[in-house]
Amino acid sequence: MDALTVTDLTVQYEGAGQPALEHVSFALEAGQIAMVIGPNGCGKTTLLRSILGFIAASGAVEVFGQPVKEAYRMIGYVPQHLSFDATLPLTGREVLYMPVKCLPRAQRASVDWAIETFHLADFLEQPVGTLSGGQLKRLLLARALMNDSRLLLLDEPEAGVDAGGTEMLYQLLAQLVAQRHLTALVISHELNIVVQVASQVLCLNRRLLGIGPPTQMLTREAIFGLYGPTAALFRHDHEGHA
Repeated sequence: MDALTVTDLTVQYEGAGQPALEHVSFALEAGQIAMVIGPNGCGKTTLLRSILGFIAASGAVEVFGQPVKEAYRMIGYVPQHLSFDATLPLTGREVLYMPVKCLPRAQRASVDWAIETFHLADFLEQPVGTLSGGQLKRLLLARALMNDSRLLLLDEPEAGVDAGGTEMLYQLLAQLVAQRHLTALVISHELNIVVQVASQVLCLNRRLLGIGPPTQMLTREAIFGLYGPTAALFRHDHEGHA
């Protein structure tokens, strides 16, 4: 059974001349890391948010054969940016415990697993407003997995994270997908990371232009067709985007 099935997904914002997404269809097998690439404004974040039901869309979304509205507990989501008051007196530990407060005590043992797996112990007692970009993303990724999520939706997890933190995040993601047979749909601008990590690549520019392994989707011709002639594979430099 496919982990995620998207059928004819279309998003039309009021007043916009053309759809933000148009007739997007694809399926992901369980255990894959699928990465979405495309130019700025092509609908990548809209895709994740419409899959989650945050944005009105036509079409259908199923998670392990269930309508997405019935499968929320199987989904973990990490947005590109988390908006909060930096002066909020909320510690990393309190953020981590939010999704497990209502669970039986036995299930709260997963917090210990998360602390060890994501190397959180050194900053759990710090206010979240003082955390670095890498620390915050590790905390949010751990939190996304606290309810035994089987499908992860990650919007540019490397945004605001330095090169070392980015490498750690993706190493953890690859380990978790392999160990727990998770499925991840990840937006990224970092084509060098996509080459190294993705099992499937979705090329998006309002429509799905192609889906397949990196060897097929990241040829020079395909990248030029998606981004234009100035695109290139590159190393993480904190600022660059393809």
